[in-house]
Amino acid sequence: VPLLQIVHILNMTSAKIVSFLLHPEESLHSLQMRIEFETGISTGNQELLLETGICLDPRKPASQCVIDGVRGWDSYMVYLFDKSKTVYDGPFASRSLSDCVNYIVQDSKIQLPVPQLRKVWAEAVHYVIGLKEDYSRLFQGQRAAMLSLLRYNANLIKMKNNMVSASQQLKAKLEFFHQSIRLDLERYSDQMAYGISSEKMLKAWKEMEEKASQCAQAEDIGYLDEQIMALHTEIVELQKSPYARRQGEVMESLEQRAIDLYKQLKTRPPDHAYSDSTDMVKIIVQTVQSQDRVLKELFGHLSKLLGCKQKIIDLLPKIEVALNNIKEADSLVMQMQGKRQREIWHLLKIACTQSSSRSLVSSSLEGTASTPAATWLPQGSSGHVPHPLSSMATPEDGENFVHVIEENLTYLELFSSILQEARQEQNNSMMVS
Repeated sequence: VPLLQIVHILNMTSAKIVSFLLHPEESLHSLQMRIEFETGISTGNQELLLETGICLDPRKPASQCVIDGVRGWDSYMVYLFDKSKTVYDGPFASRSLSDCVNYIVQDSKIQLPVPQLRKVWAEAVHYVIGLKEDYSRLFQGQRAAMLSLLRYNANLIKMKNNMVSASQQLKAKLEFFHQSIRLDLERYSDQMAYGISSEKMLKAWKEMEEKASQCAQAEDIGYLDEQIMALHTEIVELQKSPYARRQGEVMESLEQRAIDLYKQLKTRPPDHAYSDSTDMVKIIVQTVQSQDRVLKELFGHLSKLLGCKQKIIDLLPKIEVALNNIKEADSLVMQMQGKRQREIWHLLKIACTQSSSRSLVSSSLEGTASTPAATWLPQGSSGHVPHPLSSMATPEDGENFVHVIEENLTYLELFSSILQEARQEQNNSMMVS
């Protein structure tokens, strides 16, 4: 026979506890439907936290509420929050007085026989202890909210670091892209008069430069960074706040005074003596007042915690959008860099082809293969002279960005050198002719 499991739900919006007997293998959604019926908080707005600040997993059964091992009545306490609210209207009315305790509160000077007084004071002590425990449970709920906030903040910091890292990478790639395309355009202009020209390609390169400038907008994450830093400061201040720590010392002291007063009454002989309840009622009133004060502070602090948490929830999708924009801009820069690299190598191929053709014409006119133009013969030609580009590593269409960064400037220098040699070969050929 499976053991029956009971879960206690502390509704932080009303400071009331509702208890449920869990059915075997009951789903969390089924439990939430029952909670909605009892509290009026819809399943979509329910946030159920364990005391560690961990939110219950909807994929797991409702029994996840029950902690292994027995630690007393509070061991299965779960804290219910309403996600549609960030301001909680505490403090709430204190627990109700029993009839007999209310009787002495209404008239503390009334004389009662000691045996009857013992029973009344025993209930009064129980009431004072109950007030302190009510605060303790609500404080544990506030602590669960703080731990939940810190979990959200840890996720926010992780996403922020990813965003900053991606932004810095994009910035570095854009700087390299602008530097290299400026060099490309300068060298292209230098060789246009005697080399190769393409208005279409030149236009495309200038458009690339404009697109790269537009990509720089994606790396601007300063406004998000400022919001995150301000939020981080706010959370640190909340952690340092005295209201983040237990404030029940006064109530604990009053509890002990009530217990001591009751013990003194028990030592009195059960004769026909009478006594009033002035001292005990004074403790009850002070405890109620103390609870009212600490709960007001507690719920004020809790509202600030929930406000910070909502700010994080609102920020996370904005960071996600910024990260996606950075990734798209990064991909575009890589594509443009690769395209330009392929075009440079295409120009180099045309230049080598033209140079080789001119060298062959010059060689035919002289009737000999011993001219310097033989150095431009392709591999496998009758001259058996190695092609000057045969030992060069060919980049894989500009896809390996790191390789491109290391060797791009070398390619450009080589390209310029080859064009200069091609021009010299052309002049030599014309002189021979």
